[in-house]
Amino acid sequence: MIVIKDIFDKKMKNMSGREIKETFLNYFVKKNHSVIEESSLIPKQRDASALFISAGMHPLKPFLLGIEKPKSKRLCNIQRCFRTTDIDEVGIKDSTLTFFFMMGNWSIGDYWKNDAIKMAYDLLVNVFNIDVGRLRFTIFKGAKDIPKDDEAAKSWLGLGIKKENILGMGEDDNFWSAGETGPCGPCTEIYYDLTGKACKKGKDCSVGCECGRFIEIWNLVFIQYNRNENKKLEKLAFNSVDTGAGLERFALVLQNKKSVYETDLFEPIINAIKKVCRINEVSGNTGKSIKIIADHLRASCFLIADGVEPAKIERGYVLRRLIRRAIRHIRLIKSDAKTEDILEISESVVKNYSYYKHVENNKNKIKEIIKNESEKFISTLSKGLKLFDETISGLKKENKKVIDGITAFHLYDTFGFPLELTKELALERGFKVDEKSFENEFRKHQEKSRAGSEKEFRSGLAEITPETIKYHTATHLLHQALRDVLGNNVRQKGSNITKERLRFDFSHDKKLSGDEIKKVEDIVNKKIKEGLEIKRKEMTLDDAKKQDYAAFFELKTYKPGEKVSAYSIGNYSKEVCTGPHAGNTKELGKFRIIKEEAVASGIRRIKAVLE
Repeated sequence: MIVIKDIFDKKMKNMSGREIKETFLNYFVKKNHSVIEESSLIPKQRDASALFISAGMHPLKPFLLGIEKPKSKRLCNIQRCFRTTDIDEVGIKDSTLTFFFMMGNWSIGDYWKNDAIKMAYDLLVNVFNIDVGRLRFTIFKGAKDIPKDDEAAKSWLGLGIKKENILGMGEDDNFWSAGETGPCGPCTEIYYDLTGKACKKGKDCSVGCECGRFIEIWNLVFIQYNRNENKKLEKLAFNSVDTGAGLERFALVLQNKKSVYETDLFEPIINAIKKVCRINEVSGNTGKSIKIIADHLRASCFLIADGVEPAKIERGYVLRRLIRRAIRHIRLIKSDAKTEDILEISESVVKNYSYYKHVENNKNKIKEIIKNESEKFISTLSKGLKLFDETISGLKKENKKVIDGITAFHLYDTFGFPLELTKELALERGFKVDEKSFENEFRKHQEKSRAGSEKEFRSGLAEITPETIKYHTATHLLHQALRDVLGNNVRQKGSNITKERLRFDFSHDKKLSGDEIKKVEDIVNKKIKEGLEIKRKEMTLDDAKKQDYAAFFELKTYKPGEKVSAYSIGNYSKEVCTGPHAGNTKELGKFRIIKEEAVASGIRRIKAVLE
């Protein structure tokens, strides 16, 4: 832990996080920048290459590439971001977060390096009153066919920065891009000297030193290139500036704190953790756990507010991993921690960020999801840890250091331990996990699940009753209505029917709009009112296909020449199906969609009722 003494300039303001944001935006508005609306953490469909928005420039790619025109060539905003790469680093360093706020200003083909650098200097030194003697600056020193950024160095020198405080760095540090492809370019980074004192390395203690003396607070990226799909750099038609300044790190500096977790952006959350876990004094691993809990639950609340729900894959998997990792660390401090304790901490997050309307408006959803995840995981956590400890004891006796994939998968499938949690537990005890073997077990599980889904689709009914028969008939109308509204790319991927509702999974690559949902409902209800007769014919699968009967779920056990049931609903819907159906659509009643959501990449789910 770095100890910060009273080294700050007397003029420096003790600004709150909200004041820092307002000051940042107001400064650039005065410099003729337009404030743009903050984007969701979930990328828009056109940029589905990433799970989450990980940088402020992410939503602006179309502008930087010249695909779309912005409302102004000068833009600024505060963008919420999430980076999965930092999950395992949280708690180790005082400034590492998974979820954070990125303050940024952009020039889309307008001002260039010198003006961008002048504005950054002016804001830091003359507005925020940061001691320029505490600042260090890095520039791109060149690599391969990309020249050194002498222009940026010249700009800093022109502002009176000492030559020894400007450092040249390589491609890994000072050539920036948002991903493997897309807009990119050299950058100049601004660091703050937290201690003003060299560590044991003496003069070698500089930017990048592991002692943590210097913290990066702002990155100015000069977008000159586009990295194409072949990973080659191409010159862009015009140059742009993209900057990113971490709000939490600005708060650390401006509030004279030792850690981002001590700023007002975290203080109420940390206090809630200490209260719940009955902590009077922080020492040892408790400090690490507190940071993990605070970061992960803050991130979880914002992910849920943006529409992410726990799942076994992709975004939902990340959310589940965060919640469960937070729960484990709460119970490391307080072994008998209950769901109510996790909820109390989560509620402190919502309260601290209630000025974000989407967080406040979704507080009940946040509470419900975290409550459900907590109850599920806490009920199996102790049993899973017992199995893990037994496994470790057995391996020690055999003088082995690797947990096999079968055990790791059992912890995942039965006790809800994400692979990363098992790896973390193993690492704490000096063991490893056979990840390749785990992946093999996971694949076997998926194949069994797919086979089970095909079998279930023979009816999709939990039981056969007059109610489930009506719901099953309604799925045929829903399927065709979805194809009418969304296109023939829609294919049924599964269904589950009870006496109370139907659940219908289908292929589609984006969330349905309110208008689309209404159109689907209207079509289904129109066909119900028309009183269409449902007819069944027996024929081979080949004949059914020739007569345009949909057969997306061909059973692997089907033999050539074997007869199948082909159902038609008037002249509207034609499908091969094994389930029971109503005789006429007028028997169904009024159809209403109650929920539409994602269940996997490219697969949506509709829940509906008949009234």
